[in-house]
Amino acid sequence: MVRIDDILQGMQKNPKGVRFKDLCQVCDHYFGTARQRRSSHRIYRMPWQGDPRVNIQNDKGMTKVYQVKQVLKAIERLQYENTTED
Repeated sequence: MVRIDDILQGMQKNPKGVRFKDLCQVCDHYFGTARQRRSSHRIYRMPWQGDPRVNIQNDKGMTKVYQVKQVLKAIERLQYENTTED
């Protein structure tokens, strides 16, 4: 099984070549269980106000680049908020 850190590193290097299954693992790790899981989309809640969700889509086993970038930005924000709270 691939570690979350390895997947995250690969996402940062090449957001175009990310498998949907790997992105789901990363999102489950950082954001918890998806609110919606039965269709080709998965929706994750964010702990902040504004647009409190990340929506990822299965595109023939892969993900869309803009969605990978959206997840990376959300993880960055989550990590920043966690470090400023301490």
